[in-house]
Amino acid sequence: MSSETPDQTGARIRAVADRFFAAVEAGDIEGVKQCYHPDVVIWHNIDGLEKSRETNLQTLAGFVKRAPERRYLERRVDLVAGGFVQQHVVRAVRHDGFVLTMPACVICKVEGEQITRLDEYFDTAALTGWFDVG
Repeated sequence: MSSETPDQTGARIRAVADRFFAAVEAGDIEGVKQCYHPDVVIWHNIDGLEKSRETNLQTLAGFVKRAPERRYLERRVDLVAGGFVQQHVVRAVRHDGFVLTMPACVICKVEGEQITRLDEYFDTAALTGWFDVG
């Protein structure tokens, strides 16, 4: 049984969420890695596949390279038992100025200071043109 109060648990989980999204915005791949448990499972609705930390970090590195500017806007974070749900709008700008604006939702399970599972939902229609050039 945890010695944390519910307020302490909530503060810890919010801190993990804040640290994770700040690292993604900053393009800090090592920071993201530290937020993930070594055995984290990452799932996206677009392919339905469970991916490893290393695979996700490679994908994220490609995203950072393609989009030097990344922001998570309109963040709404709700705590749930053992983790959090965040709804947000991803705004990313490619080198050539193309802007991606994509509503998304992330559901994360958190143990200690790390994310053990991340499920991300977004509509691929927002990606139209994103991979064309850039």
